[in-house]
Amino acid sequence: MKRSGILGLGALAVVALLAFAAYQLLWTAVEPKIEQRIAQIGLTPGEIAANGPIPGDINLYAQELDCQQRISTPGYYSSLNGAEIADSERSGVFPCASFAGTFDGPNTVYAWRSEDGYQATAYINNRKPGEIYIAGGANPPLKGLVPPGPFVAKANATTGKQIWRTYLDNVNLTGTWLAAVNLNILPNGQILFAWENNIALLDADTGLIVRHTKLPTGATAPGDSGFKHVTIAPDGTIIAKNQTKAIGYEGQGTLAIIKGVQEGFKQPNSHLVALDPETLEIYDDLSLPEPATVPHSIKMFGDKIAIYVGVNSGALRYFWDPVEKVLSQDTSWSAKPMQKGQTTADAPSILGDWIILQTNGIGSKTVASSIVAVHEQDSSRMKILFPFGELKEGEWSFAPPKAGADPDNNMIYSADMGIGKMAGIKLDPATGDMKTVFVVDDMTTAFMPLYGTKDKRLLVASNMKKNVELEPIEFAMFTGNYKEQVVWRDAATGRIVAESDFFEPMTFGSLITPGYGGRVYYSTGSGFIVMQVMPQ
Repeated sequence: MKRSGILGLGALAVVALLAFAAYQLLWTAVEPKIEQRIAQIGLTPGEIAANGPIPGDINLYAQELDCQQRISTPGYYSSLNGAEIADSERSGVFPCASFAGTFDGPNTVYAWRSEDGYQATAYINNRKPGEIYIAGGANPPLKGLVPPGPFVAKANATTGKQIWRTYLDNVNLTGTWLAAVNLNILPNGQILFAWENNIALLDADTGLIVRHTKLPTGATAPGDSGFKHVTIAPDGTIIAKNQTKAIGYEGQGTLAIIKGVQEGFKQPNSHLVALDPETLEIYDDLSLPEPATVPHSIKMFGDKIAIYVGVNSGALRYFWDPVEKVLSQDTSWSAKPMQKGQTTADAPSILGDWIILQTNGIGSKTVASSIVAVHEQDSSRMKILFPFGELKEGEWSFAPPKAGADPDNNMIYSADMGIGKMAGIKLDPATGDMKTVFVVDDMTTAFMPLYGTKDKRLLVASNMKKNVELEPIEFAMFTGNYKEQVVWRDAATGRIVAESDFFEPMTFGSLITPGYGGRVYYSTGSGFIVMQVMPQ
């Protein structure tokens, strides 16, 4: 080969090497940007801004835990959120939950998703800072195959990485009805969990099932019963009550209760059970005179343990005698505030001497929802307020969350998802008279917890937005065709203090759970999202 040819080949080789080197150098710089851009596709601005797990303000952990341990929570583990909805009264008030944002200036809501997935996350409970427990797998579609569950899982509180998961059933095999579940942590740190007609204790460190008991359903067929409602009495006794599905309706999940009633099927009566918290021995049980679709609340009435039960006609009161180990109905007290066309009262809220009920728990197309205040001494002392006025032609009233109640400030909170409104209401503790303080546009089926101290209380609620504006909200709810966000409001005025991006819907009927360090947990069908508010 000629010398010129050899030189030409050498030059080509040098050029090729230089081009390869340039490619490597440029790609080294470009590749992370491309990967970062790919990772950002589908993320909200709050997720992009956080860019990773959210540990919260760790300086607040000890302060929050110390604050909570100064509050008496008999029957429950002393933690920021050791019970399904705060305590035996199911108050939804979390005075030790911190808010890391500012009340008066603009805020940013950062967000990050759990590392592992948890299908139909319903409730998240804190025990110690750094550990959370998750109840899920119990929000199946009305028809078709059911995702496996229910389950209880333990996870890292910051990343959401699973530590253990215990499945309790797979109804594709058993053919039973699976409705919603809740979650509670007992004073000894064990997990108390009920599903279908079962109740169990789980070791919180390992997930092992320590005890299990089958629950009686009375005259209601086991296939139409689900013990979603579990509350701990002040003496430690477990008080459990079942939801019932309309006889003959073949749908799955909690929404089957609503659909069955809407289609004219008869809903059987509920059953109340008292159990030992250590052995799960059944002390006593009795049948209620009508269905009780919603959870019960427990408080002391003088020296008696009173159980307030929301039922289709209003509310009933039962007593638990811890000495005789007997349940009994107080036939001298009952509230029947329903107007023709209204549906079941939601879980009772307690505001001093007053028992607060929210009506239209399973919806009405003829009569608006109302707030009812009934005096615990005399059920004939009853006041009724329609915070949203009359129901207009073509509107649907649907108010499934229990009324929020703030005993420190004598405030009540009502949400009617069907008409897309939320109200703050002032109660006169002497007379029971109520006055609407504010009404805001806010559509939610979730609970309305209250965070923070008496003078700086925040109302934390979700807010739904339909994907198709003209679609009837009833259809959007049953199909999940909407987005949802978290909104922090000044509980005294309804003013928005902070609001998150919109995400996929929350699990139906779940709680925006407070977490250590100023965080909150937003439960979804595939896991949960950790959020934290910070000054902008």
